[in-house]
Amino acid sequence: MPVDSLALQLQEVTKRYGDFTAVNGLSLSVPPGCIFGFLGPNGAGKTTSIRMILEIIKPTSGSVTVLGSPSALAVRKRIGYLPEEKGLYKKMKAWAIIAYFATLKGIDSRTAKKRAFELLERYGLGAFAEKKSETLSKGMGQKVQLLAALAHDPEFVILDEPFSGLDPVNQEVLEEIVVDLRRRGRTVLFSTHVMSHAERLCDRLSIMAGGRKIFEGTPAEARAMLPPRVRLRTTHSVAPLRQLPGVTTVRQLPDGAWELQLATGTDPQGILQACFDQRLVLSAFSAEAPALHDVFVHLVGDEAREVKLR
Repeated sequence: MPVDSLALQLQEVTKRYGDFTAVNGLSLSVPPGCIFGFLGPNGAGKTTSIRMILEIIKPTSGSVTVLGSPSALAVRKRIGYLPEEKGLYKKMKAWAIIAYFATLKGIDSRTAKKRAFELLERYGLGAFAEKKSETLSKGMGQKVQLLAALAHDPEFVILDEPFSGLDPVNQEVLEEIVVDLRRRGRTVLFSTHVMSHAERLCDRLSIMAGGRKIFEGTPAEARAMLPPRVRLRTTHSVAPLRQLPGVTTVRQLPDGAWELQLATGTDPQGILQACFDQRLVLSAFSAEAPALHDVFVHLVGDEAREVKLR
């Protein structure tokens, strides 16, 4: 895809602070109209990369193209940004905060106020429009800040750890907002170290570790990197299955079922046939694709220990 038609392209972007390399040779391509997940454990370089994309900091080397421009500042009115550090003006009302940020992006004050109330109503916060931000819960405040980033109707929305600290209900609402943006043809890039959000939302994703990109592609392509897991139920001994070619581990789950980890390229149907050959009576048998979390742990290794699992 030509650079001009991409929402974002990074080419060999590196950021060094003295002897420390925060981001090392990062290349990314984000097509328009998709939800792109920027994944990695804490300290992987996600926030540093986002700040370089937005030209908050300059890369040591490499190039960044945003909405066809070599400078995010030149197209800043077409970009919405929710930073990792959340914060609101405590004495301002919810609608006023959203309207204020819209005016900073060139929207006249009358239109900005109208959009603020429309956004609050659309996402179920209409009753809180006149509330001062200091009276809002953390989840409500975070949603108001997100709506402030969307008030000028940007083409490209960048969200840095948007789900951090939210309870499950507010996480779900935030996911709905992200999906709605894609439905309206907007491009969304969000960083996270919580794999469940990426699993549900992303069209494409990149995984970083130690400042380097270690994967970029679709969730399906990521899951295809690992073989499926076989789960079965039987009252017979599973000892013969431990000796089968392609079976790497066999463990019993808390619910009494057995899980078999397979080597790459092993056909689960071959395991089923082996069960019949061994006269193993089964009450259940299934082959499940690996979760994105499994792929993440496989790729990231020890750094994945810092990941929050939900």
